[in-house]
Amino acid sequence: MKSIAALQNVVTPWTDGLEPTDAELEAIEIELPLILAERDLLDAQIMTLDRTPAEVDEQRLRRACRQVLAAWIALENRVAHLPSSGGAA
Repeated sequence: MKSIAALQNVVTPWTDGLEPTDAELEAIEIELPLILAERDLLDAQIMTLDRTPAEVDEQRLRRACRQVLAAWIALENRVAHLPSSGGAA
């Protein structure tokens, strides 16, 4: 009996394009504080899905919302100060 796996081609052939580029990694690093703040907000929202939010839950939701807004503002300010890569149209 022959092995089936030996008769199949590789499902996902390895190419150099599978790894993120340095520019993509830098973009993720720049956006990471916002991503983490949004994750914390989602976590706070999930905790209140199956129960009535207590005062502590409401405080946690408000704090998470403030963190998302602060991270968003910081990201926008950082992007606004980056040199533009295109010319004026």
